[in-house]
Amino acid sequence: MSKQPIGPILDGLGTTIDLEDGDLVASAFVIAKVIDKDGEASLILASSEGLSWIEENGLLSSAQQIVNQARVGRKGDDD
Repeated sequence: MSKQPIGPILDGLGTTIDLEDGDLVASAFVIAKVIDKDGEASLILASSEGLSWIEENGLLSSAQQIVNQARVGRKGDDD
């Protein structure tokens, strides 16, 4: 296994982020589904330099809450 820069990989997947002028991305925690040469899928985690496991857990937990909120609504709900 070799370490590879993730920027070009994310760019190739069409991954974007909405930022306002002046916004600064301070850290990142990336979750990727990887298919190996035998067709087996695995999950790989990558984080920016200096990100502690506590911060990783915080970002992961917060992201899960955002994903859950986006999918909670029901057809016809205004909220």
